[in-house]
Amino acid sequence: MIRIILLLLTFSPTLMAQKIQVVDQNSQPVANAVVWLKDHSQSPSTEASYTMSQENRAFSPHVLVVPKGANVEFPNLDSIMHHVYSFSKAKHFELKLYRDKPEKPVRFEQTGVVELGCNIHDWMLGYIVVVDSPSFAQTDEQGFVDLDLPEGTFELAIWHDRLSDISEPEITSFNSKNSVLRYQLKQALLPALELSSDEFDDYE
Repeated sequence: MIRIILLLLTFSPTLMAQKIQVVDQNSQPVANAVVWLKDHSQSPSTEASYTMSQENRAFSPHVLVVPKGANVEFPNLDSIMHHVYSFSKAKHFELKLYRDKPEKPVRFEQTGVVELGCNIHDWMLGYIVVVDSPSFAQTDEQGFVDLDLPEGTFELAIWHDRLSDISEPEITSFNSKNSVLRYQLKQALLPALELSSDEFDDYE
């Protein structure tokens, strides 16, 4: 048993906490970009709980990143009813009109971008990014993110909901010997959507 543990320690990649910055084509920091380590040998844990709420007639958070196989709860925190659905390739599902919280969470078994909508409130739009990696996060207001990364050369995937093509992330290679890890998006970011809500509807 001890020998097996020692062998696992010998062949397990060493991960180091590193800071990465994502900037746009004008070298301005990009907040809320999803960044994850690709082709990681370790399977992501699915034990953590994840939540995509409906609150004030909007999805909260607007973008949620989860590991492949994760379960996501969809609590309705509003006093009105919501209807959550997705026709995305990575996950096709529907939660018909409901209050409070559905009995069961939704499991996301396939990697990719899942675009969410509400049949009752057309302006409601949200995203769940499903990744096959235990090392993922979203950038802060200054475009920075901290990730556990291996020594040597590795690939990172970067995604943002304002990319012109949101179906696939941008991929880049880094080396841990670089003192500064900075990535400039290849695609220009689309203008932020102005999502307006109607305070009056027939589903109180």
